[in-house]
Amino acid sequence: MDKHRPRRPPPPENCPLDTCLRLLSGAWTPKVLWYLCDEPRRFGDLRRDIGTITSKVLTTRLREMEALGVVAREVIPSSPPQVSYSLTALGRELEPVLEAIARVGEKLGGR
Repeated sequence: MDKHRPRRPPPPENCPLDTCLRLLSGAWTPKVLWYLCDEPRRFGDLRRDIGTITSKVLTTRLREMEALGVVAREVIPSSPPQVSYSLTALGRELEPVLEAIARVGEKLGGR
């Protein structure tokens, strides 16, 4: 390492990169977001699409993303009431990120 080269300053305390990475690193979160990219989904549909996720974990992830403003929850008045989840405008900004991660994942697939 060059002793004369200035060091990069540490990131700010509330680094936006860390904030986004915390969201995406949550168990199952990228898959939940992936399935919400196409259209709003009901809870049961999401659970079936993802496969091995438990109801408890799916509920936790959806609540976390709703609290962050990434996912919107809509109660559909019916008997029994149904709940639909969709991406907010902020959540839609993650679509190209998820697609880029998926492309790299395909390239890494055989390793």
